[in-house]
Amino acid sequence: MKDLLKRTTIAALVGVLAAGMFTGCGEKKVDGTKTVATVDGTDVPMGVLSLFAREQQAQTIAMYQQFMGGSASNIWSGVADEDTGETYGESAVKSALKQVEILYVMKEKAADYNVEITEDEQKAIEDAAAAFMKDNDEDTIKELSVTEDQVKTLLELETYQKKMQDPIKKEGNIEVSEDDAQQSAFTYVNISLSGDDLTDDDIAKRKEQAQEILDKVKEDPTADMKEIAKGVDDSYTALNGTFTTKESDDEDFQSTAYPDEVLTALRTLKEGEVYDSLVETDTAAYILRLDSEKDEDATASKVKSVTTTKENKYYSETTEKWLDDAKVTEDEKVLKTLTFSDNHTFTIKATTSDAAGDSTEETADEAEVTPTEEAAEETEVTPTEEAADEAEVTPTEEAAEETEVTPTEEAAEETEVTPTEEAADDTEE
Repeated sequence: MKDLLKRTTIAALVGVLAAGMFTGCGEKKVDGTKTVATVDGTDVPMGVLSLFAREQQAQTIAMYQQFMGGSASNIWSGVADEDTGETYGESAVKSALKQVEILYVMKEKAADYNVEITEDEQKAIEDAAAAFMKDNDEDTIKELSVTEDQVKTLLELETYQKKMQDPIKKEGNIEVSEDDAQQSAFTYVNISLSGDDLTDDDIAKRKEQAQEILDKVKEDPTADMKEIAKGVDDSYTALNGTFTTKESDDEDFQSTAYPDEVLTALRTLKEGEVYDSLVETDTAAYILRLDSEKDEDATASKVKSVTTTKENKYYSETTEKWLDDAKVTEDEKVLKTLTFSDNHTFTIKATTSDAAGDSTEETADEAEVTPTEEAAEETEVTPTEEAADEAEVTPTEEAAEETEVTPTEEAAEETEVTPTEEAADDTEE
């Protein structure tokens, strides 16, 4: 869940010329005119934080439903920190405030990077803010407690951020060598040796089958391992994978998708060789063949992904240091009026819009996500999005990280959301 929140913090920001319609019925009202924080003498109004935070809340729910499936009706009340008892909702509000504070600091630093908002951008921001106020009904605006000037402020801050990202990353002079990132390709058969339903006899039989597959592959190392595996048992197959050729202490290069025993065995092989014996872990037996010492496509992809990861780290470390060095005060009493709860949700429905604010609904690339609807009152949300560049997210190259969350079905006022996301899977031979 924490990983999901981190990803949403980056990916859910309104774009340079984006605003939106939100909806939600809640138990608390915030006062958008109150100052929730001060950054180097500049007041941060609660209305700006409220709008930013509700965008994150809506996007987090959408991403949760897409990745986890099912209802998102009990994600904010879950405990994020066992020691303090802090909930995910409370953590998300604090995270949102930190991100907004960073936006204010970045605006201060914009001149150092020769970044400014052009007249055309300013006009488009003003049009988008006006459209936001026009498209949202009175109840939604009251719920957000945001003014048109505050919408413009948030869009201006996010415009500065987007325009500064590349210059800051470039400043890091990140270079990743092909030698460090080199990827080797292999084929493997993985036979499970664990599970409550397996008896000792079942495990012994599977080991015999694994040995039979290995013996046949060793007879002809160029043979189709998938056909050999299926010939022994139709439920078996062979898969293709890649790993970092050289062992590395740098976690960005490490191949975390495969057990250490497998990687150690693979790094002893030359191209075309089959590992002489079964590689057994606590849960499985592996048959391994090294297909290519250097997979050009996988290596190029790894160089790109590691470069992106390191640039993102540099960007985050730089902006967080700026925040650490800034003089920041926060009003905890005001902040506590902004809450994320499971029966107080906001959603966004993606649309396209021109600068004047005329909007038409547009279905996103992925299928719609329709949350369980149990509450009585609900409204549709329609943000206008004109020129929102994709925020960079750095997925693990070889295996997607799983986030363990166990939602329960409770009453939550939710509406349709249409997120987009891509996933990479292992390919079958």
